[in-house]
Amino acid sequence: MAANNRIGSKRLVVGAHYGLRDWLAQRITACIMAVYTVILLALFFGARDFSYDGWASIFAMQWMKLATFVTLLSLFYHAWVGIRDIWMDYIKPTGLRLFLQALTIVWLLGCAGYAAQILWRV
Repeated sequence: MAANNRIGSKRLVVGAHYGLRDWLAQRITACIMAVYTVILLALFFGARDFSYDGWASIFAMQWMKLATFVTLLSLFYHAWVGIRDIWMDYIKPTGLRLFLQALTIVWLLGCAGYAAQILWRV
């Protein structure tokens, strides 16, 4: 009877084993986005000029552009981890899952490029 149990070193374990790394990535990127939100709200409500010029002056500072871009990269990575897990959990045909993952990567890279273009145009 002991020979038939599937516990121990001979147990079949499946999956990508991303667990802790993905959990930690989601928490770190969420913290980055939360800190950025607090900074942005402090700058916005601390400003005297609630017009387009006032808003543009916040993003005219180089450090704010960099902080915004880092936050956007965090957002894109946060989205990638979440969407990848959805594809892995719910899309069973491997070819379709690979196609959707590739499409997601292309979309997120396009968003990152467009975000960089917008930020450094101000």
